Amino acid sequence: MADPERSTELLWGTGARRGLSLERIVRAAVELADAEGLAAVSMRRLAERLGFTTMALYRHVPGKTELLDLMRDAVHDEHEPSGAKGAAEWRAELETWARREREAYRRHPWLVETVDVRHVPGPRAVAAFERGLEIVARTGLPPAEVVASVELLAGLAGSAARQSAVAVRAERSTGVSDQEWWNRRDSLFAHFDRYPTLSRLYEQGAYDTPLDPFEFGLQRVLDGIEARVRDESRDESKCEVCGRPVERPAAGRPRSYCSPACRQRAYRARRSG
Repeated sequence: MADPERSTELLWGTGARRGLSLERIVRAAVELADAEGLAAVSMRRLAERLGFTTMALYRHVPGKTELLDLMRDAVHDEHEPSGAKGAAEWRAELETWARREREAYRRHPWLVETVDVRHVPGPRAVAAFERGLEIVARTGLPPAEVVASVELLAGLAGSAARQSAVAVRAERSTGVSDQEWWNRRDSLFAHFDRYPTLSRLYEQGAYDTPLDPFEFGLQRVLDGIEARVRDESRDESKCEVCGRPVERPAAGRPRSYCSPACRQRAYRARRSG
């Protein structure tokens, strides 16, 4: 069983062998995984690639588990701190952050095969997480919702990457693209007329120009976070329509309007919108 304390030493430089040899091992492992997939990465293959004996590598990296920890961190994108930017820019910055997370998976599809809730994160991975937290924290959301928002977006990037990786592996192994494979499934589609909603949507062109699931999901998640930000920033002591003070009830749900007239105006505005 791998020792997580050893991974921590290697990733964070506390007692680890530092220098070019370790960097070369990790870089060679990433290049090999990018070219041939994670299954191709072994200490023996790396030793051959680098021109060293396998035992020479083991002096720097105890085993493949620790090597994967180092590889994961090495390919994490650098996220620069935002400096003195205000709360207004949070959505655009968070959108960029999520896309950069997704792009790491695009460049290194093998990353999805290394997902493990108990892997030791390195400094680059923690810096990326810190950047996401810093963006959302500026919105004023409660601490637990800040963390949940960032983890939700990171999970969206990982989920989209897993779907893409499955398609890529299938195409590599068969030589047939996803689109080509589905185009040959007429015998399957002949049974779909028993499903009226699916058939109707198909006839209406729902599959003609499919949406990118990641981009669609990203905007919907950001919409949800934005709605929560509005909820948190709303001043419940004032009427949402005219801004006059709202009398707080002794019990029950807080009022949003100072009078029935303002409530009606708000209702008409929603209907007309």
